[in-house]
Amino acid sequence: MPISAEQRAEIDAQRVAHHTTLRPTVPALESLLYTPFELLDHGFLRVIDYMGDDGAVVQAARVSYGRGTKKVSEDAGLIRYLMRHRHSTPFEMCEIKFHVKLPVFVARQWIRHRMANVNEYSARYSILDREFYLPTPEQVAGQSRSNRQGRADALDADTAARVLDMLRADATRCFDDYETMLDPDGIGLARELARMNLTLNTYTQWYWKTDLHNLMNFIGLRADPHAQYEIRVYADVMRDILRAWVPATADAFEQYRLGAATFSKGMLAVLRRRLAGETVAQSDSGLSKREWEEMHAALGFSAEI
Repeated sequence: MPISAEQRAEIDAQRVAHHTTLRPTVPALESLLYTPFELLDHGFLRVIDYMGDDGAVVQAARVSYGRGTKKVSEDAGLIRYLMRHRHSTPFEMCEIKFHVKLPVFVARQWIRHRMANVNEYSARYSILDREFYLPTPEQVAGQSRSNRQGRADALDADTAARVLDMLRADATRCFDDYETMLDPDGIGLARELARMNLTLNTYTQWYWKTDLHNLMNFIGLRADPHAQYEIRVYADVMRDILRAWVPATADAFEQYRLGAATFSKGMLAVLRRRLAGETVAQSDSGLSKREWEEMHAALGFSAEI
């Protein structure tokens, strides 16, 4: 299970302890502190600490001595301007720290977001728990024919059950061997060597700290419908946390990043020609077939137009 009774008691103790501070706090995020959001079959994500709020973004942009010197609407307008014109530095003044439990193969995707501070549970020092990720049957899907790094439709029930049996058996056998190699009364192999036998669906944990700008980069990529499901569920929760923490920034982010589309110079040229009344086909657009289809998909039109 994601959280044991002992761990739950530790979290409850943290949540009843109160501290006095002169720093700005966000009540909506304070109410979420330490609380684990359970994900997948054994994973979770929780906020451990944070620094700053929407006011900190505005303060950094204006380099002002105080807070609340402008109307809320003016502050929101400035945040939208910063987001629209990709002025990232003011957003880097806010930070947040997460405690995450996730499968190793998800961690290897996650770590590609390098602008963060990470401290992972050490399998050289400690023995890992017998926990490994097994997808639900509806997530056991075939390989996409159009996307080399994506999945297609779910496999039929019998095939999915067969796959799950193999995943479970392999992970169980490898963990059994892991424990056999570690046994001090038997082989007594070093932990740093025994861990190499574990499967990639074994769970690990880490503390992950990043600034607001890079958190939005993570959410923008990993909450996208095309992202792998197993990392997307974490990004979806982080998106909700973003709304609680910095609502004005989150609104601007959804307006100008998540809900927006980027057009290349060539795409804009095609759109201008069409707005001028010209009929433009893919063959004389200067765009590749993929670019042509992506442009029409962003506009919600058929690529045959």
